[in-house]
Amino acid sequence: MMHEIELSEILSAPPDLPILIAGPTASGKSDLALRIAQESGGVIINADALQIYENWRVLSARPSREDEQIAPHVMYGHVAWDAEYSVGEWLREVSHHLQAPQRPIIVGGTGLYFTALTQGLAEIPPTPAHIRTRADQIRHNEGIDGLLRALDDATRTAIDIQNPMRVQRAWEVLETTGKSILWWQAQTPAPMLGLDKCLPILFYVSKDVLNQRIETRFLRMIDLGALDEARENLPRWDPKCLSSKAIGAPELISYLNGEVDLETAQTLATIATRQFAKRQRTWFNSKMKIWRRYQPY
Repeated sequence: MMHEIELSEILSAPPDLPILIAGPTASGKSDLALRIAQESGGVIINADALQIYENWRVLSARPSREDEQIAPHVMYGHVAWDAEYSVGEWLREVSHHLQAPQRPIIVGGTGLYFTALTQGLAEIPPTPAHIRTRADQIRHNEGIDGLLRALDDATRTAIDIQNPMRVQRAWEVLETTGKSILWWQAQTPAPMLGLDKCLPILFYVSKDVLNQRIETRFLRMIDLGALDEARENLPRWDPKCLSSKAIGAPELISYLNGEVDLETAQTLATIATRQFAKRQRTWFNSKMKIWRRYQPY
């Protein structure tokens, strides 16, 4: 059963206790991290797979430059737009900051980062480029069914077969190593930061409130320059890049290419954001049942 936590309890936590804040997009979790850092000290560490990229500040809702002046922020916007970036790389970077004298405040919406940090991460060898290319070709020609056919029953049961990236990942691991992703997960080492060594907070906002915040925030992103940001990315736009998964980016690029009008792009981006938030909430409810739930609204 998930237990509630009050703001006063969060702010009065021991100053050396790491704080983890997970939550769906647009929920306001970054504001909570900033308040903790202001009132109790600490360095804010990014746990969002899109906020790592240099080319999307506004559209990925990275902390503003003003926020970065208020408290130290690390691991934001430090990865090249066309770079690959794995959970393992994130974990290695975080390990250095866990040794710093300042209390870590790790905040974001990428659930896999948090589970890797608190439950451990299987050290699976990287996928060679030629195998990734083969996987892409199979997905293009046969869809994910072409990849699923190579997986054993146990793996097909364990993974989310509706998620093409999860299916392709399982196929690539099997093709690269000769062992299933379940085998590798069984070899998972001890976690870097156990839940008993930190304060894990799950930011909770009701569906109706969150949907309203999503709609309002995307309009504000436009006002803050998201369209200009998309225009800067247009000459090098590559939908295959991980950074191109930024919510709203494909829709604004479509507008700039004359494929849809701006109102349609905004509507589609808002819908995509709501769908993304729904997937996040499903993950959190499934994987973070013992985290402390914070409900500010």
